[in-house]
Amino acid sequence: MLGVILETIASNAGNNTLQVEMLLKVLVGVDKALTRNELQSRLSLKDRESFRERYLKPALSLGPIEMTLPDKPNSRLQQHRLTEQGRKLTEAFR
Repeated sequence: MLGVILETIASNAGNNTLQVEMLLKVLVGVDKALTRNELQSRLSLKDRESFRERYLKPALSLGPIEMTLPDKPNSRLQQHRLTEQGRKLTEAFR
C-alpha cells in the first residue's frame, strides 16, 4: 500500500517529488499544525514564492498535508498538518 502511494506521489509531483518528501520529513514527529513560516524556517528556505510553488502547493494538491482553514487559504492564521495519507507516508521515514 505504501509503495503505491509513493509511486502515485512520484508520478504526480513531477520534478517536485524531492521537495514534497523534504516537507513531509519536516512534519515527522510534529504533533501540531505549523504555519508556512515555521515550515519554511525548518527547511532553511528564504524565498517565500519558491517555497509555495515548489513545496507547499504540490504537497497540498497530492494530499499528504492539508490546511487547517481550507475555506480561508490566505488567512494569517493558516497552518498546515499531515493528513492520514501523510502520516502513513511518514511512517516510512521513521
